[in-house]
Amino acid sequence: MGNLVGALDPEYAWGMNQHVPFQSFDEVSDKAQCAPRLAMLRAELKRRGLDGFVVPHSDAQQDEYLSPHDERLAWLTAFTGSAGAAVVLADKAAVFVDGRYTLQVQVQTDLSLFEARDLVAEGPQGWLPSHLSHGAKLGFDPWLHTANGMAHLKAACDRAGATLVAVAGNPVDAVWAEQPPPPLKPAVPHAFNLAGEEAGAKRQRLAASLKAMGAQAAVVTMADSVCWLHNIRGNDLPHTPFALGFAILHDDATSDLFLAKEKRNPELVAHLGSAVRLRDPGEFEGALDALKGKTVLADPATAAAAIFDRLA
Repeated sequence: MGNLVGALDPEYAWGMNQHVPFQSFDEVSDKAQCAPRLAMLRAELKRRGLDGFVVPHSDAQQDEYLSPHDERLAWLTAFTGSAGAAVVLADKAAVFVDGRYTLQVQVQTDLSLFEARDLVAEGPQGWLPSHLSHGAKLGFDPWLHTANGMAHLKAACDRAGATLVAVAGNPVDAVWAEQPPPPLKPAVPHAFNLAGEEAGAKRQRLAASLKAMGAQAAVVTMADSVCWLHNIRGNDLPHTPFALGFAILHDDATSDLFLAKEKRNPELVAHLGSAVRLRDPGEFEGALDALKGKTVLADPATAAAAIFDRLA
């Protein structure tokens, strides 16, 4: 699957036989909301001293399907596809979609406000150099972009003579008055007869791989990998059996699992055992800080840029 756990464990496999992802076509979309929401976001950007902002279709785990809390692109543009992005500047804006959604974006989004562009052939990184002003400050949320994605945005800003600025607190969230809360549905154990291997055995095998690579820890960010590693499942996202959280696997085969208290229950605690330390999500950044000076694995293609900032 091209993720960190897959790289550590040649026997890694993620079974999706229980849930088949699909794209539904019953999403509610109202392009009349684009104008007032775009105006609110531009006012917030001006207040923060930013000349633009990138709005990806992503959450902190880089999932394709998002909880309502993370549907920032849909809130702003009314486009409800499962992949896309938008760039908002002071005097122009663009929405980027792939070939699946060229017709959908025309129906859903106010194209008098957002120019429709190709996500794959161009993307924000291709559009920005010819539209950013020299000296402009382009904001981005470092929890919603991978390290690789941030590097592409920075290169685009450099070409324009602009500056890429990591924001503390997403400006979309600041103006989204009715933003749904983060998903907090309970996580559940995934039975051995379905998983095929005990979670402890998985951690032991991956810990051996860490030692062989000279690493003391690995930061696990993708929702499927976190769930696979601990033999848990959840219902935080549409169409996918994920419990959202982060994990740090250590070379002694223990792990720190950052999972909201609302997702925990006695059955889950007993299932995880004493080698898995359940911690609050608010402790994740501090735990990353504590790894400085150690050799730590993290995947720049799938992990948020903010994680690498903490580890540096």
